Amino acid sequence: MSVFDSQPVAGILDLIAAVLLVLAAFLTLAAAVGLIRFPDALARLHAATKPQILGLLLAVLALALGVRSWAVLLLIVPVVVFQLLTAPIAAHMVGRAGYRTGEFDDESLVIDELAPDVDAAGNAELPGGRWTDEPPPDAPKGAAAARPASRPPMKRSGPAKGRRGGS
Repeated sequence: MSVFDSQPVAGILDLIAAVLLVLAAFLTLAAAVGLIRFPDALARLHAATKPQILGLLLAVLALALGVRSWAVLLLIVPVVVFQLLTAPIAAHMVGRAGYRTGEFDDESLVIDELAPDVDAAGNAELPGGRWTDEPPPDAPKGAAAARPASRPPMKRSGPAKGRRGGS
């Protein structure tokens, strides 16, 4: 007989598990609303990852408290670990893809830390890049910057301002 088998402790743990499940459901709802309401891909990333991870942690903790079994705990720990490892990486990759395709509101950026990297990679025709008349820093002396003839400049394909109810 363990401490958790007594009736009052089990009732308290079940109540805590129920509260955690309600909080997890609220975070899931907040993530869904954010995915619908936020105007661009970069803003939607926050709604898709941050509440989702915390909601998963709360739901898994509620499950562990409700079942109170070592076997269940051993099954849900890898789920949490893999989610904590993959969600930020996936969000980073989606954010970069959204940036490179122009699916973001560049006016909402306070600082654009990716533009120098895009310029340095030679992809200045992408939305975050800037064409200048200056040659790249590693170009031979006297070389001029030229726009590649094979790739015309990309047009921004992101949603128009105000399309989703925002300004």
